[in-house]
Amino acid sequence: MRHRRKGRILGRSPSHQRALLRNLAAALFLTERETDEHEPNAPKTKGRIITTLEKAKEVRPVVEKCITIARKALVIKEAAGPLGTTAERGTDTWKAWRKSPQHSKWAQAMAPVVTARRRVIVLLGDKRAAKLVFDTVAPRFADRDGGYTRILRLAKPRLGDAGTRALLEFVGQNDRVKQRAQKPAFEAAKS
Repeated sequence: MRHRRKGRILGRSPSHQRALLRNLAAALFLTERETDEHEPNAPKTKGRIITTLEKAKEVRPVVEKCITIARKALVIKEAAGPLGTTAERGTDTWKAWRKSPQHSKWAQAMAPVVTARRRVIVLLGDKRAAKLVFDTVAPRFADRDGGYTRILRLAKPRLGDAGTRALLEFVGQNDRVKQRAQKPAFEAAKS
């Protein structure tokens, strides 16, 4: 019996399910990377992947959790900013800062950020995707409390098994803007 067991099985073993969700979430974040047009696997649209509807509904909480963790870490990182240094790594000024008590305060303040990065790496299983979460995606959603993704059902089913396909994309990236038609300007009646 499946009492209180949440989630879809997706026809896979539990370890395969986790790997699938990890890979889908990482793939969504990796679409945000800078690519050349000559790259063979370059994404067609940034911040968007196409998968089945069921998989999209299962991977959405993983993506949202990663972004929320990164957003909370951004606030802490900004607070720790004044304790850091702008010196180039390996220079004499950097080495002096490194030995000062200012560095230990900075390291203490940055510890939750490092923990957050590690948590996201565990959730995604990909360091490049985790870097993109912290560098590009989380700052974009800094003022938004949840609801970072949307799922759009596609009309055309998947060839082969006729599975329902869906788009999983970030909100705000590919939004359609509603435009209203302007009211016609009638000339004033001549008197």
